[in-house]
Amino acid sequence: MLQPAQKPVSSDASPDTSPDTRDPASKPVSPSVTLRPVIVRANAEMEARRQSTAAKIIIGREDIELYGDSTVGELFKRLPGITVQGRPGRGGAPRMRGLGNGYTQILIDGERVPRGFSLDDLSPEQIERIEILRAPTAETGARAIAGTINIITRGGYTKHINNLNLSVAKEKGHASPSLAWSRNDTSGNLIYNFSVAASHNERSNDLVNETVTENLSNGKVNSQSEAVSSMGARDGLHANARLQWSGSGGDSFTFTPMVAVTRNTANSFSRLTQSGDSALATGVDGPLYDSSSGSSEGDFYTVRLAGLWIHRLDDGSTLRLGASSGQSAWNNTSQRQNISQTNGVVATSSQQSDQHDVTLNLNAKYSRTLAEEHSLVTGVELESNQRNETATTLQNGQSPLSDFDGNLKASSMRLALYAQDEWAVTPHWAAHAGVRWEGIRTDGSISADAADVENVSQVATPLFHAVWRPDLAVKDQVRFSLTRSYRSPNLQDLIARPVINSMYLNRGANVEVHPDTAGNPYLAPELASGLDVAFEHYVAGGGLMSANVFYRQIQNYMRSQTSLETVSWADVPRWVSRKQNIGNANTAGLELEAKFRMSEVFPEFPAVDLRTNLSLFRSRVEGVAAPNNRLDQQPDGTANLGADYVLRGLPLKIGGNINWTPAFTTRLSDDQTVFQSNKFVADAYVLWTISPTMQLRISANNFAGRDYVTGGSLLSMNSLGQPLRESTQSVAPSFVSLTTKLEIRL
Repeated sequence: MLQPAQKPVSSDASPDTSPDTRDPASKPVSPSVTLRPVIVRANAEMEARRQSTAAKIIIGREDIELYGDSTVGELFKRLPGITVQGRPGRGGAPRMRGLGNGYTQILIDGERVPRGFSLDDLSPEQIERIEILRAPTAETGARAIAGTINIITRGGYTKHINNLNLSVAKEKGHASPSLAWSRNDTSGNLIYNFSVAASHNERSNDLVNETVTENLSNGKVNSQSEAVSSMGARDGLHANARLQWSGSGGDSFTFTPMVAVTRNTANSFSRLTQSGDSALATGVDGPLYDSSSGSSEGDFYTVRLAGLWIHRLDDGSTLRLGASSGQSAWNNTSQRQNISQTNGVVATSSQQSDQHDVTLNLNAKYSRTLAEEHSLVTGVELESNQRNETATTLQNGQSPLSDFDGNLKASSMRLALYAQDEWAVTPHWAAHAGVRWEGIRTDGSISADAADVENVSQVATPLFHAVWRPDLAVKDQVRFSLTRSYRSPNLQDLIARPVINSMYLNRGANVEVHPDTAGNPYLAPELASGLDVAFEHYVAGGGLMSANVFYRQIQNYMRSQTSLETVSWADVPRWVSRKQNIGNANTAGLELEAKFRMSEVFPEFPAVDLRTNLSLFRSRVEGVAAPNNRLDQQPDGTANLGADYVLRGLPLKIGGNINWTPAFTTRLSDDQTVFQSNKFVADAYVLWTISPTMQLRISANNFAGRDYVTGGSLLSMNSLGQPLRESTQSVAPSFVSLTTKLEIRL
């Protein structure tokens, strides 16, 4: 079993003597220990990382709060080997090793994040630590080809304390205030924590979309440009609690409720201009429209209740029984009008959808230590998900998707069994071996009148980890991992209503570069065999230097493919994009990391805390011609360089970080490529300690803001059989975000 990290000692609370809800068998930290908060925190994290047989990186409170990030997504870009999609400075969903959506398993307190829940709904102030596992284990789950990120929420301090953070961020003249409050207290055998965060966010989402179409037979060219002016607002409220009761016999019960509510609104206006042969791009003479306006509103909430009972048996073993239930709901509406200067409104579209998910998770885990050498763990997990969805799409007052309107239902059931043993073979060797079996069954319908579609998959995944410590007098060690993991298609990939491309709203034809989208109920899961080898050198004072190489061989690789289909929502065939299993792929990489105080490694240098990491990635999709036949959205690498320094004689700490991801092109097929520009994000902060209970943090994120450019090219044929080359480009500007945060400890 993975040995849990001791909960780091926070600068605003006494050491946590309660067992962690994620593994309450962990040893408590002695309340008599009093060290400098930064040193204690760093050593606890590094020691937990070193002692773990499976490779694990632990990010503690100091690093989480360092830059005063307003969202969790902004924080992730600085962590080793992690990239985020989207504009610089905006954060986004974290992706390990550059791999796309679905390859990284995201957990909150050991449970998978519910669908629709954005990590940006979680305030950094509500996080105690972040654990990054580069290879899967039987206990944490094998749906982690790239790795696992486990976010541990705060709670359980024994010192009575209130934390209050007030902040306001400003970007392009728009203010985004936020508030986060938490209280930790005890009452007899009860330790409890309450946390709430509220925020209002306004952002400009302007961009320019350009399309150039060339007829390679006659040389005719059409250029199309759409300038979009868009403003979005997001209001969010997130609250969670942790209540832990400990009995005299060693038993304990933990109850952890959570609720998140968000509301999103957006308004946009765009102007479309064309030059050259318009029929070449649209199939009709003249532009599709001259301008367009749109608006959208969306409400989301999720509620989760979780309970965990730990029972100590007479033979020293432990039985853990857990259950959680959650509900999530979405309500979204959107409208769009395409307007011609000569013909007025030429197309209207409105969409309304309501979705409701109910999840239930039951789990049991039995653990026992044998002869102080073996830590045995066996467990079973059962997860159920029920989804109800109603949706209506109107175009010019008509319902082109009437076959798909109505009340649609889908469900999935997952059963997992696992066993693992962590074995201290010798003082120099430790091993971790396990096996996990998972079966997933999905049922649902792709239209109101169609028969149900069933998708069944099952995967057995053996997993092995080992660590070798050649010299016990020093802390250097070598890690090995040989694993099998998988990526299952989600309900949205399998069963999804068609989405009609907003530029081609009528019942006529669209073009291949602007397809409609739909689901594919016949997808099979991807299977991956993996190898990881790492060397870690621990520096005096709590520092680290490490190098890790990895390899993944992937079967049944899933990728969106576009084809011409006869569809019910148009009078002529339309181009439709669906996920398909297209064959095999592989990826490999090198991950370097260093974190230390320079004066402890080089005595002549000042006491600057240095943090740097560099990751290099390569991948290849079989069946797609080189060059650039990489996995979707995977760059060639990513790098961070950060430093912090406490000014002598002043209550000030300053620091900065540079994040860089190079530009890259991906060949999706012999006829289609996509590209993304490089991303350069520079952040800086100043922390002023006003008093032992109050500090002010001022940060500038993305202060060297650059445009975020994406696009691609496609070779296709027109109705006359003539070859066309279509090139697209979207330019999205990014902006500096200035944040002022007051942190109060009472």
